Amino acid sequence: MNNYNYDNTARRYKAHVSLCGTTQLHLRNPYIIAWWSAAFPGCGHLLLPKYLRGYSLFLWEIIVNNMSHLNLAIMYSFTGTFHMAGEVLKRRVLLLYLPVYIFAIWDSYRATVDLNKIFILAERENANFNSYAIGSLENNKLYKSEQRKFLKQKYQQYPIKIPASHEVK
Repeated sequence: MNNYNYDNTARRYKAHVSLCGTTQLHLRNPYIIAWWSAAFPGCGHLLLPKYLRGYSLFLWEIIVNNMSHLNLAIMYSFTGTFHMAGEVLKRRVLLLYLPVYIFAIWDSYRATVDLNKIFILAERENANFNSYAIGSLENNKLYKSEQRKFLKQKYQQYPIKIPASHEVK
């Protein structure tokens, strides 16, 4: 009988089980994540497992966009009434918008590059999944059959060899 040995010796893991759920690392294109942040600040962070920062930027975008009347000004400029766009736009609030908008794009790009590096290092170590978490609210376990199924689905396109003892039956 080949029992699963979890020795907790890996420096980096490809997935992490926590109270919020299972977070896995995989290679992502940083330009795509940055474009999602450009489309709507916070969306790029939500694609990465950075939910607090993503929802904060998402909420900030809605509030500041509403306060500056940016969408109304864009609508007036698209219809050709530029003087109305200039009158309705609150420039002081718009000055809050631009730096955080640029930060959201830059930070999502940077975080994607960092997570890609961590994934490559975990891949080189051939690290197992951190499959068990005990918290104050509940115990979370990624069962061996779920882990094998997850590995097959997510990493089948990569040239990674799964040892015979871990094959799904």
